[in-house]
Amino acid sequence: MNKNGDDDYFDRLLSYFQSQFYERIIGLIPIRKSVFLLKTKKNTYIIKGYRTNSRLRLQEAFTTTLRREGFTKAYLFLAPPVKEQLFFEGTYFGCIEYIAPNKIDFSFHSQKNRLDGTELLNQFHNTTASFAARYRTLLPNGRLIEKWTERLHVFSTNIPFLGYFINEPFISEIVSWAKWSLAGMEKHQAFFKKEPVVILHGDVAHHNFLRDTLGQLHLIDFDLISIGPASMDYLQYANRILPFIDWSFERLASHKHIKKYLHERAFLFALAYPADIFREWNRMIREKSYNDPVKYKQVMDLTIGQFYARKKFIDHLKDLLD
Repeated sequence: MNKNGDDDYFDRLLSYFQSQFYERIIGLIPIRKSVFLLKTKKNTYIIKGYRTNSRLRLQEAFTTTLRREGFTKAYLFLAPPVKEQLFFEGTYFGCIEYIAPNKIDFSFHSQKNRLDGTELLNQFHNTTASFAARYRTLLPNGRLIEKWTERLHVFSTNIPFLGYFINEPFISEIVSWAKWSLAGMEKHQAFFKKEPVVILHGDVAHHNFLRDTLGQLHLIDFDLISIGPASMDYLQYANRILPFIDWSFERLASHKHIKKYLHERAFLFALAYPADIFREWNRMIREKSYNDPVKYKQVMDLTIGQFYARKKFIDHLKDLLD
């Protein structure tokens, strides 16, 4: 969609919200696709769009259950002061309570944030373990091996195009890491089946942790929740923080909720999988965003800038697994 198209849609959406809210709207600010900050004379809300009403209802039910079961560090959906359910041009909109953010954004650069993130994730898993059984028919199972096999397949399909950006020795090495990782995970997959199931967050990126003005950390955005062992969230978390700790196995072990898995062969094999490289390149090629110099630089740093630190980390994993 072009810029004018975006503006036209935004103007129509604002007009629609103004027609539906009983409170007078004084501001509507886009945050990201289908997510808006809406200010009225009395309150501030987050308005989030969903493709289907059932997806919206699931999110409402899940966050309500989460709060009822004792996890208070997440948002709730609100009953907005509107004339009827918000539905505009094929999108159902939910109204989420606004958590005022700290003036310093949460990032994985700080050791305190990295440790606080795993502690919050542990609390989340402990809470969802108590009601995961109730959501078994509503949520997909977290099938990590299948998901990563498909991600490797897409990356491999993109290799002819990737050759314009990455020299061949690097591509072959990265693919070999993935194949070695998946083979080890499949051989020891019983580990992922013996661990008790929880509801997984599924997207433990830095932008889904929000520190409020009082310093309390909150977990947000539950669009990718699924059923599976807690280790799957910690694998993703480890993959997210390793670039910030110079791919150090020792520094990774300083996170007690990750350290407990570092004697498990399946987990160690999984740590070698280049999930971030595949995710970002597959997305960049799908969205044709390689012409964006900022995105291109970030992905190249992930792939080439950190290549030798990552290789040293994976070589250490191989030594441990020999």
